[in-house]
Amino acid sequence: MDKRRMWATAGALALGLSLAPALQASASASSYDGRHDGLRGGAVFVQLNGADGNSIAAYSRAADGSLTPQGRFATGGKGGKEVGAPVYALASQGGLASDDDGRVLVAVNAGSGTVSTLRVRRDGLERTSVVPSRGDFPSSVTVRGSLVYVLDAGGEGRVSGYRLHDGRLLPIRHAVASLGLANAAVPAFITAPAQVGLSPDGRTLAVTTKANNTIVTFPVHHDGTLGAARVTASQGPVPFSFVFDASGRLQVQQAGDGRNASYAVNADSSLTPLGTSAPSGGAALCWSVRVGRYLFGVNAGSGTITSWRLAADGTSQIAAPVAGSASGGLIDVAASRGGRYLYALNAVAGTVSVFGNDRDGGLTPLGSVSGLPTIDAGGGPEGIVAR
Repeated sequence: MDKRRMWATAGALALGLSLAPALQASASASSYDGRHDGLRGGAVFVQLNGADGNSIAAYSRAADGSLTPQGRFATGGKGGKEVGAPVYALASQGGLASDDDGRVLVAVNAGSGTVSTLRVRRDGLERTSVVPSRGDFPSSVTVRGSLVYVLDAGGEGRVSGYRLHDGRLLPIRHAVASLGLANAAVPAFITAPAQVGLSPDGRTLAVTTKANNTIVTFPVHHDGTLGAARVTASQGPVPFSFVFDASGRLQVQQAGDGRNASYAVNADSSLTPLGTSAPSGGAALCWSVRVGRYLFGVNAGSGTITSWRLAADGTSQIAAPVAGSASGGLIDVAASRGGRYLYALNAVAGTVSVFGNDRDGGLTPLGSVSGLPTIDAGGGPEGIVAR
């Protein structure tokens, strides 16, 4: 993408977002009534990403998907905001993650260049470690088993590996790889990479780069170090968020044209394009979550959620152009483990919306919780996890 087209896309995203009705995020719910066991039962966590101090808002969840605030807990670092970011301060997916059993949260502190771990207790969160991210402006993190990888969006762009041990992060020696970018320490939102993620088998690490229109993948060795990068051209403009489907294929949401792009992940961690869907019809398709054979993507600029049906061959077709909606500023999204509920974060209104999953690609609005901080000059909420 040349610079004129890149900034035209950035302008279109920002314009769409400025006109948008707002949306919301947060995640979690099943048939279990989490209020009976505090945060050790069902829970949803939202990263507040404040410039003066990052913190996590915790909610217990009930059997009907509703949320009850349980407090806010400091990460020990500071939040941040990418240059020119309209409503999503980190311009990324995965600013907050959890381990496989939901007992430890991992949070990026973009403003202080650190990463924190917090253990989930019945009555709150206990901070267990704060470590350097080994780069500039950490914006996304992924966890699978004991492996943790952090994406630094500033400067050259880096991914760095850690081991999660007893609730703490331990750096893996030599597990640092450059993306070869040329950003400032605090990057512009359109030139920053968007997400880091591990494949289900833990053998491939993937990163989307918005301005370069590429997906960079790395083989993951047994010791957690990374092999040489494989670079695949995106099938459309501004690849943003992604998920892996049940067969381990990569499903990438393209913010520039509103399409979902599918890729097979090869044994050497390279990618084979499988095609793209029709456009969502919304503006600024940025965040996504998979529930079974359905993929839900958030159009931040139009305040809508589109659903796709994932086919056996790895391709996708739109199930519902507008599966759900809210009012202006919808960003990050997550689902309960069983997929019964979806939660959407609104960084403009400071709310989390709850949607019931109709199981056919549709969503039913079930209310929201308010009282979160909103995006400002230094930061704003971004990152959500459902336990």
